Amino acid sequence: MTKGTTSGTLALTKRALLKTAGAAALSAPFVNRAWASTVELTMLGWYGTAEPDMVGAFEEANNVKFVPKYYAGGDNMLAALAQNPPGTFDIIHTDAEYAKLLVANELVMELDPDDYAMDDLLHEDFARFPGHWSEDGKLYSLISRFGHLGVSYNKDALTEAEASTYEAFWKPELKGKVGHFDWHLPSLGQMSLLEGNASPFDIDEEAWEAVQARTMSLQDQVGGFFDFGGTFAGLKNGEMLAMCGIGDWVTGILERDGAPVTSVIPEEGGIQWTESYSIVGTSEKKDMALKYLAYTMSPEGQVKTAQMLGYPGHCVTAAGRAMLQKEDQAEAERSGQIKGHKNEPIALIDAGRISYRDIPVQQDLEDWNDFWSEYKNA
Repeated sequence: MTKGTTSGTLALTKRALLKTAGAAALSAPFVNRAWASTVELTMLGWYGTAEPDMVGAFEEANNVKFVPKYYAGGDNMLAALAQNPPGTFDIIHTDAEYAKLLVANELVMELDPDDYAMDDLLHEDFARFPGHWSEDGKLYSLISRFGHLGVSYNKDALTEAEASTYEAFWKPELKGKVGHFDWHLPSLGQMSLLEGNASPFDIDEEAWEAVQARTMSLQDQVGGFFDFGGTFAGLKNGEMLAMCGIGDWVTGILERDGAPVTSVIPEEGGIQWTESYSIVGTSEKKDMALKYLAYTMSPEGQVKTAQMLGYPGHCVTAAGRAMLQKEDQAEAERSGQIKGHKNEPIALIDAGRISYRDIPVQQDLEDWNDFWSEYKNA
């Protein structure tokens, strides 16, 4: 695997790089645009990550065109990689628990941590986040954003106090009105927390049996299993009054638009999704891909990730959060990205109320996937 470095970074401190990378990426002059051919970067990512609100400014400044291939759920990301020939994708935007599979299978190139302001990350865990580094201490996936999963609900149907436990999904008045985002890890992780597992994805066979039984007991309450768009629509039109396996990444968009929905981290704890960028080892456009990764860690890039129209996420750097508070105070307050806010995400982590999402440790990933299929079809 090839180790990549961006030009000129050795002369910059990491914090200086954070402050200048975004400006540099967006300030390239328009000279030579007439003859320079547009660089196409293919991105495999969650919906929204290659839309104009996220990449448009970078595209214009760098004569780049992003070509996205969208997926929902890490299993679908792996399927897309398997179904396309090597060299199809340049950048992969994925969840940390699946990034580790990319690293383990040597599909992505090594990154130089000195190219990024790792010392500006908001939490010490983010600097060495599990799944982003190889066992021998090399960086392969760059953290970009995160968010928390809990109980998502319609405020006309539940109070915040009622929603502050996963037991709310079993309330009789919600029968047929509880939905699932159709991906096993988020929902089963929440059921594992409800069963009292401090490490919800690292459980023995007895605990796994209990998680399956608890999940099956919810079946009569469930009104559907939804893809990305269906999850939004189900909550927006009131077809679903509560959703398992999601959080503010869905309800935040609806809340911005005035829908009476929100998410809360319940007493049993929440689950963190953590997303990152990797550069595919077979990419022939590594230099431009590296430039984009640096941009995503800049304050400008971090503000865009917090405001992303596809689904919101939290900034991972202090400089990004500071710029968000300055440029979009309303979103900073709505999402709790202000020190002292009751839902401040870093405080929730420090309080021990958040578990990082992972693939199963003591079972095969396929075991959880098989049970999910059984649950859906029972």
